[in-house]
Amino acid sequence: MFNVVSLFAGIGGICLGFRQAGFNICWANEKDHAACLTYRHNLGDRYLVEGDIKKINENSIPKADVLAAGFPCQSFSIAGAGKGFSDPRGELFFDVVRVASAIQPKVIFLENVENLMEHDNGHTFQVIYSSLVELGYLIRYRAMPTHEYANIPQTRRRIYIVAVSNYELCNRFRFPDPVPLTTSALDWLDRKNMQPDIYYYSRDTAFERYVRSMVTDDRYICRIYNGSVIKLKNRKCPTLTATMCTPQNAAVIKDSFGVRRLTLRESLKFQGFPKDYYFPKTIDIQSAYKQIGNSVSVPVIFRIAKNIHTILLGDNNNSQ
Repeated sequence: MFNVVSLFAGIGGICLGFRQAGFNICWANEKDHAACLTYRHNLGDRYLVEGDIKKINENSIPKADVLAAGFPCQSFSIAGAGKGFSDPRGELFFDVVRVASAIQPKVIFLENVENLMEHDNGHTFQVIYSSLVELGYLIRYRAMPTHEYANIPQTRRRIYIVAVSNYELCNRFRFPDPVPLTTSALDWLDRKNMQPDIYYYSRDTAFERYVRSMVTDDRYICRIYNGSVIKLKNRKCPTLTATMCTPQNAAVIKDSFGVRRLTLRESLKFQGFPKDYYFPKTIDIQSAYKQIGNSVSVPVIFRIAKNIHTILLGDNNNSQ
């Protein structure tokens, strides 16, 4: 079984996708304590190291076939600050390089926002690309929207980078092909059963009265962004982001009982997490929403990881 080291593991979306594809997660790291609680609750505690990657000696990390990292994207996103490498979170990419240099994986897998390619007029992506090349890797990358590659109606656009250690492996690797989208976002929602009160905009405040006045059509999902309500007519869920932890930035629907946010279960479903994946009771709802928005589309990760597994298996067979 091929081993994976996972950096910036969050609640385990990348780890879960690789595990589903047949990999063994031998070491994972996450700094955020609340995310670690959710990770352990669902994926166990055997290999998760909680702490700041900058304070972890790279020589203490085990060797692995794959280094996976969904390094923080807020520094490069349109919705975020966009400060790139001048933001301490953006600098964390260089910890990926530091660890990769130490453990020398055959494959490096990276996930980030699509805007990474355009940030700072392409300079940011060029630095990332060049850094991987200087380590001896050949690079393949593709922007892959969730609704085109996972049959999940969420308009989540992310770039996936696969850096491979030799030409033969790189030449055999293929990103998965698009798949048809066969459902609309409304098909994924439970609108017939009343949800807990915490999800509904039912209080008598100016903002919640405004939301109720704007979300009157149950045929659409609406997005609240910086206090404005936008009706989405593309039959898809908007990109789930960390900012949806507040009612002022949320995906909203009208059901049979009122106007409400997407539930945590619905949000996890739009990210492709399995039905048995959920949050421990110690996690509050704001943290849970933030964790979902910071995570990944698990089925997209699985499809890419499956193709990585195929080339590694072929390389292993050829070396025997």
